[in-house]
Amino acid sequence: MGLVIVARSWQPVATPHALTNPFVLVTLSRRIGLTLAAASLLLGASSASAQTGVTCHPPTESNEAKLLAFFATPISFSPGGMVQPLAPWRFRIGIEASYVPSPSKEIQQPEACYGVKKTENTNLSPVFPRPRVAIGLPGGVLLEGSYLPPIKVADAEPNLGSVALSRPVHLSGSAEQGSLSLLLRAHGTFGHVRGSITCPEKNLQQSDPNAACYGTEPSSDTYEPNMFGAEAGIAKEAAGGRWGAYASPGVTWLRPRFQVGFQYTNAAFDDTKISVDMTRFAIGAGGWYRVSAGAAVTAELYSVPTDATTFRLGGAYTFH
Repeated sequence: MGLVIVARSWQPVATPHALTNPFVLVTLSRRIGLTLAAASLLLGASSASAQTGVTCHPPTESNEAKLLAFFATPISFSPGGMVQPLAPWRFRIGIEASYVPSPSKEIQQPEACYGVKKTENTNLSPVFPRPRVAIGLPGGVLLEGSYLPPIKVADAEPNLGSVALSRPVHLSGSAEQGSLSLLLRAHGTFGHVRGSITCPEKNLQQSDPNAACYGTEPSSDTYEPNMFGAEAGIAKEAAGGRWGAYASPGVTWLRPRFQVGFQYTNAAFDDTKISVDMTRFAIGAGGWYRVSAGAAVTAELYSVPTDATTFRLGGAYTFH
């Protein structure tokens, strides 16, 4: 009794003798190929949004690049409102809160690295708090630093460090009468911020495998600002250092990195990486006012015209 391959009509299709017929072999191979193709399309449909091991390099004018640059503005380690120099080995501590603006709806829509229409969750925290410390070094150099540990603020968990070196160059006046200085400063910020950006809990769905956020657990995404820059500005200090103000234009080199972390239902884990390099021009203006011999309140307006504008409010205490 010969081997029979059964079709949907429940009629014999081929016997061992028929399998030696080249025409039958070609027909069978075509049927098998079509079956495999259909299966691959079905599997692909369930994971249309999932990408594993993919690194996307979007254009600098894409929405993805603009969004990464947008959030670099409130994180940038600008002077923060106080540029008063310190004597060698004296130090100053402070804390500031930066306003985190909301990006436009347009740049929240990915276009270069994601094929499914969606809107990113960008309202993780309306405020970016940061401690600061400054130490006076020989030669009139000021070393500033900041570290934000992985303590969750609203829906964002930062782990960021910043450092800066600055040196005022005296132009005119004196400490007793008030002075005018040229401010030279270099800064850098590294680390990451984690949060549910691509697929927060409110966007999860189990109805359409071809749509975004087809899963049961919120994403755990990572944003690395990676920036360094330089500033040159003018600083004015009143007699006795009671108050001071400055304006400092500068340039920042951005090397932001972003990584998705989302598990699709019955599909691959999406760990898409986004990498882009950009350069931005910035302007900052701020000042301080002493409420006592050691304590001062600070304020700064900081803007990257192509991306965002923020303001910072804070306080500082100088140890004499």
